[in-house]
This record gives sequence, structure tokens and C-alpha cells, in this order.
Amino acid sequence: MRKPIIAGNWKMHKTRDEALQFIYAVNQNVQSDEVIDTVVCAPDVLLRCLVKRQGDYVRIGAQNMHFEEQGAFTGETSPIVLQDTGVKYVILGHSERRAMFNETDETVNKKALKAFEHELTPIVCVGEALEQRENGTTNEVVDAQVTKALNGLTNEQIKEVVIAYEPIWAIGTGKTATPEMANETCGYIRTVLEREYGKDVADAVRIQYGGSVKPHNIKELMSQEHIDGALVGGASLEPESFLALVNYNE
Repeated sequence: MRKPIIAGNWKMHKTRDEALQFIYAVNQNVQSDEVIDTVVCAPDVLLRCLVKRQGDYVRIGAQNMHFEEQGAFTGETSPIVLQDTGVKYVILGHSERRAMFNETDETVNKKALKAFEHELTPIVCVGEALEQRENGTTNEVVDAQVTKALNGLTNEQIKEVVIAYEPIWAIGTGKTATPEMANETCGYIRTVLEREYGKDVADAVRIQYGGSVKPHNIKELMSQEHIDGALVGGASLEPESFLALVNYNE
């Protein structure tokens, strides 16, 4: 059985005081990490204060990092700094990073390789645009994204990767892929993993769905065979809705 993983992606939201109010509100109200992994991915400037105050069953993640450890990269964050800060996870290749900041499959791959060097678990985002969904090339798009992102990782490392399938047309739009649609593509991703790395690896990798996930649809999404979690934007910003998501199975 793959352990569910629900990760909130705050994007560019929250002041320090708001972040602290949030973490204090959720710390004692999430389930054991023997049951589910609960992750909060926050802006870099908030990471240290959250790590210092995370509860026993909450883990903090970053939203991006550079693939170099140091150098003349103004505005970037070093994986060494993230490791030193104490975060556990890092989101790589989110569609907003790809669209707005020129993230590519190649840079995602470099970052994934570097993440493991610094004991960070990558949440690798993949997903198609609306035009690609409508012209029937969803599988080809996610196939290429997955295989390029994982290139060079060992099978044991790949087992630790979290893949987040986020159809671009469903992110922040209020539109959600039906549970069946989401499960179909997550299942295809698992097929790609089995083709490339074998059934043992494919069965171990956790695949999240992301795209307008809300408390009212989380149970149905999580009931699908190949959906092991969710990467959540807007619904992760308030403690009440975030707790409804991470405690969906209670």
C-alpha cells in the first residue's frame, strides 16, 4: 500500500504572522505520519520559521530550488540552504514555473538529481495544457515530462519521488478533471514508470493529482486506484480547508 501524501502549495501567499497562525492551527490536528504524509510548501522566506514550529506529523517543503549549490544566481535558492533549513520536500517543475520562468524538462531533471544529493524529496510536477488535452496528446506530453525529469536517478531514488499530475487547464481555474480522467492519466504515468523502471518501482511511486482540489472532491479523487495524494493550491491556505483535505479519510 502506498501511503497517501497531501501537500499544500501556498505559492506567493502569507506573511510570517499568517504562516505562524496557520501552523499552530494545524499542528495538533493532523493524522500520524504512519497514516498519511502532510506537507506544507511555503515561500522561501517563511521556511525556517515553519520548520522550527512544525508539529510531529507536519513536514515543510520549498516551492523551487536551483540545481547549482552556489554561485552568481541572483534571486535563486541553493539546495544546501534548503537542507540546512530543515525542509523535507521541494516542488520541481510546477506549470507556473515552466510557463512564467522558463523551467524546462532538462532543468527539472538537474534539480531532481541535486535534490537527492541534499536529502530532499522532489515533488515533480507534470501535466498538459488544454490544447494538448483536446488534441489527444496528453499521454505523449506526460510521458516525455516524466522520463526526462527522472533521467539518471537510480531505481531506489525514483521510488522516493512524488509525481504530481496537474493538468494546466485545471490549476486555479475552478475546473477539475473528473476523478476518472485524473485516474486515467495517473495510471498512464504508472505505466510509463513500469515500462522504464519495472513494476517494483512503478508500484512504489506515489502520484498526486493537482488542479482545483477542494474538500468537497478530495474523497472521490483519493478513492481512485492510481491517485495517492493531492498537491493543493488555494484550498491549502486556510487551516479549516487544509485540515479537511489531510483528514479526508477520517
